[in-house]
Amino acid sequence: MTAFVGVQNMVRWLAQHGPERVIAGLVDDLAADFARWEEFDKTPRVANHTPFGVIELMPTSDRETYGFKYVNGHPSNPARGYQTVTAFGVLADVHNGYPTFVAEMTVLTALRTAATSALAARALARPDSTRMALIGAGSQSEFQALAMRTTLGICDLAVYDIDPDAIAKFVRNLAPLGFRITVAGDTAEACAGADIVTTCTADKALATVLRDSDVAPGMHLNAIGGDCPGKTELEPAILDRSAVFVEYTPQTRIEGEIQARGPEFPVTELWEVLTGRKAGRTSAAQLTLFDSVGFAIEDLTALRYVRAAIAGTGFVDDIDLVAEPEDPKDLFGMCGSPVPVG
Repeated sequence: MTAFVGVQNMVRWLAQHGPERVIAGLVDDLAADFARWEEFDKTPRVANHTPFGVIELMPTSDRETYGFKYVNGHPSNPARGYQTVTAFGVLADVHNGYPTFVAEMTVLTALRTAATSALAARALARPDSTRMALIGAGSQSEFQALAMRTTLGICDLAVYDIDPDAIAKFVRNLAPLGFRITVAGDTAEACAGADIVTTCTADKALATVLRDSDVAPGMHLNAIGGDCPGKTELEPAILDRSAVFVEYTPQTRIEGEIQARGPEFPVTELWEVLTGRKAGRTSAAQLTLFDSVGFAIEDLTALRYVRAAIAGTGFVDDIDLVAEPEDPKDLFGMCGSPVPVG
C-alpha cells in the first residue's frame, strides 16, 4: 500500500500544528538538504506550454528517495473559477522503484515556497531588517508573510496589488494574527522604507512589476513570480546592480528574471552561500536578489517532511496504487480467469 495525504488531511494537519510551526520545520529541513545539494540528481523541470498556461513535472532523487511534483500554472484560471496553481507530489524508493507516498501539493507548495524565501532572506537580507513589502496579494502572499515573521521576526508589512479584493483578503487573513499592515497605493509607496521586498504576481508576461526606482540600496529582493519562459517581474536594470542568487542555475536561466541575460551573467547558487563556499551579502548597502523559480529538491524536502510528520497519525490514508501479484512475473494471473471468446 502507498501512503496518501489528500487536501482535507493536509489542511487538518496544518490547522492542528499551525502554519508558522510547519514553515519553521521546513526551513530547517531545507537548510539541511541545501547543505547536501551535490548529492541530488538535478535537471531543469519538464514543461509543456500552451496558450492557456504551463504544466510541469519536477523530478529529483538522492541515493534513497526519488520524488517528483506535477504542477500547473494558468494565470487566467481565477476569472474562470479555478486556482492559478495546483499540484501533487510522489515519493518513491529508489531501490525498487515503488511509490511510497503521494500527497496534495497545492497547499504544500505554498508552504515550501515561503520557507525557501525565508531561508534565502535569513542568509542574504540585512540582519536588522524589520519591514517587508509584498507586491502581489494572491495565494502565496500570506504564507510569505508568515515565513518572514517566524524566521526573521518581521511583523511590519506593506502590501500592494492591482486587485483591491486581493488586498482585502490579505488584510482579512493576516490582521487578526498580529501583523501591522499598511495598504499602499503603488509599488513605490509599498517599497518605501522596506528592508525586504517580495514580488509574487501571476501574470504570464514579461512584466515590470517592480521598477528600478522603487529599489533602494541595502534591500533584499525575493522575486518568486517570474517562474517560466516569457514571465518576469523586475525592470532589467535591477539585475545589473544586484548580487543575484539562484537555486539551480540551468533552470533559472530558462525561467527566472535572468532569462534575458546571457550565460556569462554572474549568479551564485544559494547552496553555495549556505555551505560557506561563496559569499552572500558583503555590505549593508548591497542589493541582494533571490531569483527564485522553485526547484525539485525543495519539493522532495517538503514531501519527506510531511511524510515523517504524519506517519502513524489519522492524517494519512493507504491507497491501493501498486499491483502486487503473488508471483511477480504473473501480472496476468491476478486479473482473474479470462472469459473465452466465441
